[in-house]
Amino acid sequence: MIRSRLSYVRFYLKILTLLLPACSYFIAVKVRFGFNLLFFRGAPSGLPSYWGVVLLTTIVWAIAAEESSLWSVELLYAPGGKTRRLLEALAFTYAVVMAAGFLYREASYSRLVVGISAAVLFVLATAARIIFRVILEFQRKSGRNEVRILMVGTDRFARRVAATLLHGEVLPCRVVGFVRLPHQEVTVEGPVYEFDQIPIFSNGNSINDVVIALPATRLSEVQQIAPALEKLCVPTRVVVDLGDGVGIRDRLIDLGGIHMLDLRPTLSETGPYLFQKRIFDIIVSVLVLLFTLPLTVLIAIAIKLESRGPIFFSQDRVGLNGRVFRMLKFRTMRALAPGEPEWGWTTTNDPRRTRIGRLLRTLNLDEIPQFIDVLRGSMSIVGPRPEMPHFVERHLEMIEKYNIRHTFKVGITGWAQVNGWRGDTSIAKRVEYDLYYLRNWSLTFDLQIITMTLLRIFNSKNAY
Repeated sequence: MIRSRLSYVRFYLKILTLLLPACSYFIAVKVRFGFNLLFFRGAPSGLPSYWGVVLLTTIVWAIAAEESSLWSVELLYAPGGKTRRLLEALAFTYAVVMAAGFLYREASYSRLVVGISAAVLFVLATAARIIFRVILEFQRKSGRNEVRILMVGTDRFARRVAATLLHGEVLPCRVVGFVRLPHQEVTVEGPVYEFDQIPIFSNGNSINDVVIALPATRLSEVQQIAPALEKLCVPTRVVVDLGDGVGIRDRLIDLGGIHMLDLRPTLSETGPYLFQKRIFDIIVSVLVLLFTLPLTVLIAIAIKLESRGPIFFSQDRVGLNGRVFRMLKFRTMRALAPGEPEWGWTTTNDPRRTRIGRLLRTLNLDEIPQFIDVLRGSMSIVGPRPEMPHFVERHLEMIEKYNIRHTFKVGITGWAQVNGWRGDTSIAKRVEYDLYYLRNWSLTFDLQIITMTLLRIFNSKNAY
């Protein structure tokens, strides 16, 4: 969660930074030709379009901003050097733009507009960074979107780390509890749990990250601690106190001066997964729901006419980071009586199914409402299929690395399903295919799985 929150903040800061050149040219052209503040005449005839210059400036500005770390969240709180980095990026950007303007003779651009845009860009970039920092500070003080942390460690080192996280400026954090290791003193303030009291996977909304805060003398214990933390289904970090002037870029998070090393990094916290996959999910889900709206109405009428009960059936399933959510489906079985437990897996010729339910399951049309779950953010279109909590508890005891499949969003379809491992089939094989998907995820792979799903939609084995 810490890495994903930082990825979101960096993404918004990057988008804001990349929009600034277009804004600066808009203002510069208005000042030079539109508002007549500098000259007492109107815009000259045949005024060239500045879109090409804006595009070139934005491209060069993106390169310069990357090299100068202008969209680094940590740089927002650096004690000095921010103005110098900004001026270096501006100098490089406009040196390239002026050189290109000198070599390009097809149109004549106002050098005054370019100069004004440079000055405006400096002001906008400075103001944007100040406003962005104010917004982050407001979120921190208000406690919005705070990261809830379970900290392993109770000594003075853990207390110092907890205090730094609590008063950190980059992300709002709250330590919800501490785990005491054997023979460790307790100097922290807050709930303290013994090591054998670590909660199981279904932690609800109480924990987002686990942070191991141990002094250098006890870091050798991390190897014994890490396996016991896997049940939590949340990212695990280690605070690394490397001393001044020492840094690690690979798998290291710098959170306001606190270095955290990823023990179990997941692809689900990377930018492509967080943004590209989410945008893809939203666009496809909206299109599917709109396209299938007439069919959805017909299915709803058929369900109501055949048997009493609701149109939709919802059921607890385990999703990303082990959190339980209510998954939607069209009801394909008779309505549950009061106090009757929720259904488990269906079997061949299951007597609980309705006639319309058999058809919906055969054609996989009962899954259409799950696109609503995708829009809600509980699911993705492609990912490991979600299981019910009591099945997850059982599989955790029997299958090694089963919980790793919960480091991704669960999906409507998945690599295991399109290869025939669905319904009452081998869980071990299903996990094997799920782990292959997690290791090799890409949008191209998602499109392949979606295509295979569509080809198999009328020939699904184990769909009963």
